[in-house]
Amino acid sequence: METVKRESGILLPVSSIPSRYGIGTFGSAAYRWIDFLAAAGQRWWQVLPMGPTSYGDSPYQSFSTFAGNPYFIDFEMFLEKGWLTAAECDGVDFGGCASYVDYERQYKERYPLLRTAFSRSRIGEWEEYRAFTERNRSWLEDYALFMALKEQHGGASWQEWPQPLKRREPQALKQAREALAEDVAFWKFIQFIFFYQWNYLKAYAIQKNVRIIGDLPIYVALDSADVWANPALFQLDEMLEPTFVAGCPPDAFSATGQLWGNPLYEWDVHEKRGYDWWIARVKAAFALFDKVRIDHFRGFDAYWAVPFGDSTAEKGSWRKGPGMKLFDRVRETLGEPAIIAEDLGILTDSVYDLLNRSGYPGMKVLQFAFSGGDNDYLPHHHTVNSVVYTGTHDNDTTAGWFASLHEKEQSYVLEFLGAPRERLTERLIAAALESVSQLCVIPMQDWLGLGGEARMNTPSTLGENWKWRLTPEQLSPALSDRIRHMTELYQRL
Repeated sequence: METVKRESGILLPVSSIPSRYGIGTFGSAAYRWIDFLAAAGQRWWQVLPMGPTSYGDSPYQSFSTFAGNPYFIDFEMFLEKGWLTAAECDGVDFGGCASYVDYERQYKERYPLLRTAFSRSRIGEWEEYRAFTERNRSWLEDYALFMALKEQHGGASWQEWPQPLKRREPQALKQAREALAEDVAFWKFIQFIFFYQWNYLKAYAIQKNVRIIGDLPIYVALDSADVWANPALFQLDEMLEPTFVAGCPPDAFSATGQLWGNPLYEWDVHEKRGYDWWIARVKAAFALFDKVRIDHFRGFDAYWAVPFGDSTAEKGSWRKGPGMKLFDRVRETLGEPAIIAEDLGILTDSVYDLLNRSGYPGMKVLQFAFSGGDNDYLPHHHTVNSVVYTGTHDNDTTAGWFASLHEKEQSYVLEFLGAPRERLTERLIAAALESVSQLCVIPMQDWLGLGGEARMNTPSTLGENWKWRLTPEQLSPALSDRIRHMTELYQRL
């Protein structure tokens, strides 16, 4: 019988890495983070989606599924090349708190510096740049023009643009490319630098024997280059307005369900095209990452369709998804990519069947295990072909979650784990590491024992999410040693 190698990793969004520029970047602090992971004996670093964020700053609402987030570009490279000066960088206020991202500051202050660097870069003379733009032409041309047009129209959604641009009339697009040539070139520059810096960081991670788990949202944003450039792939009417949008039905956590608002796919059109757009998405994700977590996996079996314009998700209905036809096509074209299925939510027999047929590992979240009864998330129900977490980016930290429980529930958790109250987080981490799940991923906030103030996201809310950041002193040798010791104790080193 083949022995399955037990592994572990840490969940930390790129935005949460310490940096002097107000948000995590691909600079020197990211390299120190990888050093920390290696010293702590961790094989995997899990990140959130890295696309350019739109309204609400959510990485799950991006202007493009193929592009990278300009916020993650580090200015150290620009200083070294003389494209920016230290005085120019030091003169910018990126926000006064090292523990949280000020996204308004990022939006207002980062782009002028990026434009200055672009104006001094002479990037068009770089052979690597020319090769990059040619290699990524299939999405880069549309994305760069989309961003230039969005800027020209004061940030308005493409649905509010003049009809010739909204409907992508060839003459209107040609005139826009000519009139906005410099802006289009700027957005191409941004993407080249993003991938250039990321690829160096990823290569460093490989040297340190650290691999990276990425995240692929099932849906894309309505206001995105993806929908603007490919309207036939989405459920839109003749006016290019959505007919139905994505969400989740009412459940024990939300009486009105969750209304995400993303446009839904015309799966029949995707099938007729051999799922070529999806194949391109998955291929692009694996160019960035070593494993990819596909978000809302149950939506490929059946998805909740809410009439466009509804204020809640209550009046939606279940529609059939592509099922194994999509993933068979992925196998035919890409082989056996290392996919993790985010199989959380309302699961039916058909969802379990899809997961089993795909062969992908699902997720076991321990914070969901103690709601009563013989819960599937309890450790004794875990399977080897799964990934165990204490919580995800959508959960509170373990300390915050425990504090929110009723006294009876707290007593049950403590008794089950055999833990005193003051060691609850540590004991839940140990339960995850103990699990038979082949891979264990712990959010960094839990290793630090932080409370609800460090929560990354509260679903269906706006304004206070995606902000938490590490501070440099939190990455201590003592913490690294403790993580390594526990990892070795449970044979995941």
